[in-house]
This record gives sequence, structure tokens and C-alpha cells, in this order.
Amino acid sequence: MSAPRAERMSRVDYAWLRMDSDANLMMIVGVWLLEPALGLAELRERVGGALLKYGRFRQKVVHDALGASWVEDEAFDLDHHVTAETLDVPPGTAPLEALKTRVAELTGDPLDSDRPLWQFHLVEWLDEGDGQGRSALIARVHHCVGDGIALISVLLSITDGGTPPPVREHDVEPPADSAEWLADVFIKPVADVTIKAIGLTGDGMAKSIELMAHPTQPLAGGLEIARIGAQAVSDLASLALMPDDSPTRLKGKATPGKRVAWGEPLPLTEVKAVGQALDASINDVLLSCVAGAIGSYLREQGEDTAGKEIRAMIPFNLRPLDQAWKLGNRFGLVPLVLPIGIEHPVERLAAVRARMNALKGGYQPVLVFALLALAGLLVKPAQDAMLNLFAKKTTAVMTNVPGPREALRMCGRTIRQVMFWVPQSGDIGLGVSILSYAGGVQFGLITDDAMCPDPEAIIERFQPEFEQLLYLALMLPWGED
Repeated sequence: MSAPRAERMSRVDYAWLRMDSDANLMMIVGVWLLEPALGLAELRERVGGALLKYGRFRQKVVHDALGASWVEDEAFDLDHHVTAETLDVPPGTAPLEALKTRVAELTGDPLDSDRPLWQFHLVEWLDEGDGQGRSALIARVHHCVGDGIALISVLLSITDGGTPPPVREHDVEPPADSAEWLADVFIKPVADVTIKAIGLTGDGMAKSIELMAHPTQPLAGGLEIARIGAQAVSDLASLALMPDDSPTRLKGKATPGKRVAWGEPLPLTEVKAVGQALDASINDVLLSCVAGAIGSYLREQGEDTAGKEIRAMIPFNLRPLDQAWKLGNRFGLVPLVLPIGIEHPVERLAAVRARMNALKGGYQPVLVFALLALAGLLVKPAQDAMLNLFAKKTTAVMTNVPGPREALRMCGRTIRQVMFWVPQSGDIGLGVSILSYAGGVQFGLITDDAMCPDPEAIIERFQPEFEQLLYLALMLPWGED
């Protein structure tokens, strides 16, 4: 019998695979709230007929001297990967709070490394007094399988009307010691329309990278390449020389214990209106609310936040959205300093907007992507040492993923609410997730319970922070030329 076909794991994905630690597992965890209740047999049938069309979900990881490969799991058992359980609701506890506790437990439960690195948990959702049962679907996927954009695309395939991946021949990946790895991770991800997708500098940066990859005019190309090189060196120095952010109770030594929280969505139309009124983007508004909520929480805990700032690492997508089905990780990171010490909402929004604009002229996302690829070539202690240099200067990981504009259905059930959490590396103890879905914007938190045992106290501040901006926007003069 021939051995199963092996597919080399990319260096970036291999870096994510090895980032697991006792305190922080590199899993993306999501929750769908479904109504009415969904049965296990229906879910398994849908997953078997849709999700498994993505070959990665039948493959396990096999390590070797050069790294790791994806190999077909000849003992694949769908029943192991799609399970059901009844929600344990202690007396006096609301079912939703019990669900959050269960999600937090699963964020610290490692996936079976001898099987494909994913698992779905169908949780029986107790009746809430209206005579209609509900279910919660908890999805856990290791980050080495794909990033948030890729996994959103894949999970949409199991919804009613979801589209399967395109039929294609297996791609042949270059060997791990290929001399072209730097070009693969540095030039290719940004030499096409992905620049527009990440919204950094649009046509200007795309033209610059194209000149660097294929200079057609020696003089102009050379000058442009020199400019790009100078900018890249400057950005790399900025990354290497980042100062520590302000010490707060949200920084410390990470522990395995986790807490998760999420709240009710904000109306996306109102967020857009506030941004337009205050000359800011939707992201600016949302990030300002995050900074305000964290600052308010810390002040209530007795901390003086005057002049304090915390750094959040924010992912930027580095591929066209129509290529997300290919899975893997194709994103870079940029460090955004959040002004948690500015209490006035408009002043804080202006500071966030200025800092986001300052990030739009550089190559930091691509450089971080290249550094992750380099990390995948190092021995694990060296990888840990390199990546921990960034983690030590960071308080949070924050991500903003655009979801479907309309409410989805799965097996005839309505997906009422969607939430997910990103993993934190090293000793980072705070993860902030923002997801737009069905006309709303959802905030979620995952925290280290030694640093922040009450993430609900931060979540409940997002809406008041937004309402302050909304009120001030409504106070502006309307209808004037």
C-alpha cells in the first residue's frame, strides 16, 4: 500500500503551529447561536458534505526534520470532530453565562495532535421561556490551518446556500529549503490586488511593489526601489525599537485560565453615521470605543491612566478575498498604540485616526509576515525568543473581520449571533475581536483570568463609549453648506 500523499506546510503556518504554549493555545474559537435547536445527525451530515470538501480538514500534521507536512488521516473519524454535549448550568446561573464558561474552558483544551486540528461542539441550548429550543455551535480550529479571513470563508460553506471550494489540482509547494522563500513571502503577497484589500496605500504601494518585483525602467525603477528599501528599513527599525507600552493590570505573566465575553451588537448604520459626521472611518470609531472601554475599566480598578497608552497588534489581510478558500495564513501585523488615557471621546477618536493614518504609508504588515516565515525556519527556542520580543511590548491582539451583511441559516435554522476569539501569543493576556454580521457590529473579549477575571466589565463599556460619540455627532450642525 502506498504512503499517503504529503503536502509541505508553509513556513508561516509552521511558525503558528509551534507557537502553542501552556498558557496560550493557538486556536481560533468561534460560536454560532442557532434557533431553533439543531440535531447532531443534521450537523454531521452538513459538515461531511460541505466542510470536508476542503481537503485540509481531513489532514493531520506529521513532523519531520525539515518542518511539517499535511498528510491524509487514514483513520479519520467525523464523529470525533463533531460532538454534542448538554450545557451544564449551575443553579442561579444564566444559560448564556454558562455557555461563556464552557467556551473559556475549551480555549484551554488542546486539540488532538494525532488528528486533523479542528473540532465542532454542538451544545444543547436551554429553552429561554418562549417554547423554542436553541443550540450553540462552538468551533475550534488551530491557527496553522488558516487565518480568520480564511476560516470565515470556509465556515460559510456549511451554511444554507454556501459555496464549495473551486475544484483544482493539488498545488506543489516549493521545498522548505528553496532559495525563493523570501520572494515568496515578501513580494508575491503584495504584488497584486492584495494591497487594495488591506487598505494601506492603494495604487501607490501596489505600483511600488510591482516596480520592485519587475523594474521595467532602470532609472525610475531604481529610484523607486531605493525609496521602497528606505521605507522598509525604517519600518523594520520601528518594529525592532518599539518601546514598552504602559504597564497596567492587563500585562503580566500569562496563565492557562481564560475568560470570554461578548455583548449585544451595535447597529452598523449608526457606526457608519458617526464616522461620517466626525470625519473618521468605521475602524477609527470602533477602535476608539475599544480604547475608551479599556481606559474606563482600568480607572474603575483604581489605576491612573493619565498619559498611558497600550499597544495592540492588528492583523492586515495580505491576499485577495476570493483566494481565502486556499486556507493557510496570509496576513501581516501592525502595532497600533491605543490612547487609553484620553477620556474625551472626540479627542480620543482624533488620536486613533491620526495613528491609523500614520500606519498607512509603510510595509510593516509585509515585514511581520516575512519575520513569521523566518521564524518557521528557526529551531523552536529561537522562534520563541524572536516572537517574544514583540509580545513583551504588546498588551493586546485585536482583529476586525467583516462578516455577512444578512443573517445566515444552517440546516434551516437561523444563525442569530456570531462571535469568535483570536489567540494570543507569548504572555499577551487580552484579545479583542470585532465582527460585523447581519447589520450589527459585535465585540468580543478573551482575557487571562489572572490579569482580567471580569471581561464583562469591559464589554459592558463599549456601548456607552459609542453612545457618547453618537450623542456628540448628533450635536453637530446638520444641513448646512
